[in-house]
Amino acid sequence: MEARVVTLPGDGIGPEVVAEGVKALQAVADRYGHHFTFEERLIGGCAIAATGSPLPEETLEACRRADAVLMGAVGDPRYDDPRSPVRPEQGLLAIRKGLGVFANLRPVKVYRQLLHASTLKPEVIADVDLLVVRELTGGIYFGPRQEATGSDGTAYDTMVYTADEVRRIAHIAFRLARRRRGKVTSVDKANVLAASRLWRRVVTEVAAEYPDVTLETMLVDAAAMHLLRRPAEFDVLVTANMFGDILTDEASMLAGSMGMLPSASLGEGRRGLYEPVHGSAPDIAGQGIANPLAAILSAGLLLRHSLELEEEAQAIEDAVEAVLAEGYRTRDIQEEGTIPVGTREMGDLIAERISHA
Repeated sequence: MEARVVTLPGDGIGPEVVAEGVKALQAVADRYGHHFTFEERLIGGCAIAATGSPLPEETLEACRRADAVLMGAVGDPRYDDPRSPVRPEQGLLAIRKGLGVFANLRPVKVYRQLLHASTLKPEVIADVDLLVVRELTGGIYFGPRQEATGSDGTAYDTMVYTADEVRRIAHIAFRLARRRRGKVTSVDKANVLAASRLWRRVVTEVAAEYPDVTLETMLVDAAAMHLLRRPAEFDVLVTANMFGDILTDEASMLAGSMGMLPSASLGEGRRGLYEPVHGSAPDIAGQGIANPLAAILSAGLLLRHSLELEEEAQAIEDAVEAVLAEGYRTRDIQEEGTIPVGTREMGDLIAERISHA
């Protein structure tokens, strides 16, 4: 297979971890006889510094021409003031909208080797293998808003959803549940929010088309509690943009570190946007200690969803499990008796396991 992958290293540790994701993809290409072409573009704070825009038009056009996009993270302390008219995060929202990727898939798997990396009891998280399906291009992040002016001004952000937006994300969640354990938990705030009442009604209607999948509805505050109390009981969670953003950061602690969580953002076609869940972590950028496994696992999702290479995706996931079983750890998941490695070393180990499996 031949495929074009655009890489968006972004800010902070983004370039470091994306390089290891590319390394894993190249190892897959070499082992299985594929040819992947990589094209690097700017997004985020580095794009603002170079062009004045967090998402230059040439970046978006390159991504639209690609088969898939592998991204790092955006975020730069120079633009931390939320009142800044131009911020790195605007590039992230704009590329999701520009590529039409409305479904964000965030798998959370607890590796047996990392049971003690989490602050939760091992018996609570031992069987966790869940998938959050987050609606990505609607809701409060994209609704009408007003910035406050003056010391006594009024500001607002509006959660807006249409039935069609809810319906399309619900169908994705139910289809994915069919390939897993056959259960969907729809998370909302229907006891308070009109948008959530629409969400619950439409998801319930869609559920009728999937009689082989069990639907439960849950308020977001209850979901936040049960993610810590009984996380292994969840299979697929589907939820609105902001709720999904918050719940997946919480769920990352089940896996021991945000450095372990990949994500895939999908639209109607095969092209997708793949990125680790974690941020740019400017405090450790350039030190070679960032955990690249989320970026590497994101590359695995790229193979599975955009290139439809299931065996190759599994090869990456098997390599990650093998390296963890051998005791290698980056600083964020290190514990007594394990072997400390840096970002590049971890990427080298994964590539070697892919090549020689």
